[in-house]
Amino acid sequence: MKKRVTLTFPKRSVQMPITYRLAKDFNVAANIIRAQVAPNQVGTLVVELSGDIDQLDAAMDWMRSHDITISLASREILIDEESCVHCGLCTGVCPTEALHLNRESFQLNFTRSRCVVCEQCIPTCPVQAISTNL
Repeated sequence: MKKRVTLTFPKRSVQMPITYRLAKDFNVAANIIRAQVAPNQVGTLVVELSGDIDQLDAAMDWMRSHDITISLASREILIDEESCVHCGLCTGVCPTEALHLNRESFQLNFTRSRCVVCEQCIPTCPVQAISTNL
């Protein structure tokens, strides 16, 4: 089973080797999609966790016991078709190639099922045509 979650770490937990503990103690793989972690600051990780459902639940309980806030990712990327100029800048930063230009029409295509909501495309868009539904 896979779950896409956002983990928010308190300052004191930033130094913990979370992904290592998930793999070693719970046999849960953590694919890091986006990370914003610095010493003595609140940290944020967007990760896709995969493993047995019971192991995922146990791993999430363990993280909560260490004051790590877990938010299930229910956001999605929205593209304002009227504002988009199809420049393709967003395609260069999309790690899953959910955003790509049609080679014949040079129109931006978005494959929602490939999107992991890493939000790297949002600040890249020069006309601010990309946002999330939050």
